[in-house]
Amino acid sequence: MYDTLLVPTDGSEHAERAAEHALSVARLFDATVHLVNVVDVQDAGGLFSAGGVDKEFIERLEDEARETIAEVEDLAEPDDDVRTAVVRGKPSEGILDYADENDADLVFMGTHGRTGLNRYVTGSVTERVVRLADAPVFTVRATDRSVLGDGYDDVLIPTDGSECAAAAIDHGLAIAEQYDATVHAVSVVDVRALTSSNDMPPQTRLLEQFEEQGEKATESVAERAREAGLDATTEVRDGIPARSLLDYADENDVDLIAMGTHGRTGFQRYFLGSTTAKVVRTADVPVLSVRSSENAEE
Repeated sequence: MYDTLLVPTDGSEHAERAAEHALSVARLFDATVHLVNVVDVQDAGGLFSAGGVDKEFIERLEDEARETIAEVEDLAEPDDDVRTAVVRGKPSEGILDYADENDADLVFMGTHGRTGLNRYVTGSVTERVVRLADAPVFTVRATDRSVLGDGYDDVLIPTDGSECAAAAIDHGLAIAEQYDATVHAVSVVDVRALTSSNDMPPQTRLLEQFEEQGEKATESVAERAREAGLDATTEVRDGIPARSLLDYADENDVDLIAMGTHGRTGFQRYFLGSTTAKVVRTADVPVLSVRSSENAEE
């Protein structure tokens, strides 16, 4: 399922943790790992680089980039198939372009989990890649819960039965199967939708309908997991989706969350938010985000 894994690295602890996960997945799928550092010459040159920067300055930047890659490359084992590259450009654009040019099947990225006003002003390289990459993006924060250990024993696959949620099922199950993990299929009924609805039937009946849909969606995922020889469990909860999923992950010692994303862009995203984006920014465990084919075509 995965032949080419891309790991952009900036030398941070988060990026190094992402590389550890990438190397583990690569060994099970017999995949090649590409370690890449994007050199942003314009940003490094600062405000006074309007007239251009000299060759020596650029070479120094690229030497530093190669040193950064080498530190991560030391994590690899002798039999790992690892390739390295230094590219120039804006970080997110360089990563997206490299992923496209090299047919990356999966992108592994560290994330600082930044929140608050600064995130809306400066944005986040990882968040932009999650929204725009055609390939699934595996994000990792350097936390106690994201230490790889022996792999993934419990994989959480959130679902509401939608095409967006379905996009992540194949990927979540493929990784779970390689690690013989228990699959947790979970659906969260968003209580905010009930409190804002003025439609008939009454809210109690609406809640029952949403819960029934959640039960069907989770059982469908669990059935597929069991067909693959995996243990599976289901649960439907009422609450705020992102918070409820994170609570479930904590309560059940989940090692990996695999979920779909709309890949939403533009002004609306900053007001409506995205469950996946919130989980990516705040989860203590790795999150595998997969864009639905409908949004990828857009």
